[in-house]
Amino acid sequence: MNWTLEVVIVPVADIDRAKEFYTERLGFALDHDSHFGDTGRIVQVTPRGSGCSVVFGFGPGIAYMEPGSLKGIQLVVNDIRAAHAELTERGVDVGEVQVAAPEGFRPAQEGENLNNVGFLTFDDPDGNSWAVQEISSRA
Repeated sequence: MNWTLEVVIVPVADIDRAKEFYTERLGFALDHDSHFGDTGRIVQVTPRGSGCSVVFGFGPGIAYMEPGSLKGIQLVVNDIRAAHAELTERGVDVGEVQVAAPEGFRPAQEGENLNNVGFLTFDDPDGNSWAVQEISSRA
């Protein structure tokens, strides 16, 4: 039996601000923005190429978590430098490209192979922390 991760709930304080950040800044596709009167609103967005979506909002089916309390959500790209450039161009306050080395994280060097070891991080407007890892080939 396959078990697939389909949705991650991200706790946010302002749904419209989060929707703008995830769709306009990160470029995630807007799957739906569903309103249920005063009892709920669910926004679902999906990173390009992903089988897993991000959901935020309030109401039935949305577990309460403190906005900004989700840490360590990870995306994977095949070119971390291109991802850094795209996020920067879109206005995301993104950290520099780092290498996970035996001595800890250090800045990436020009031309260095970053497959599996290249990372960058950023926070959404609520302080939820994201990491992006380069995986350009898999064993």
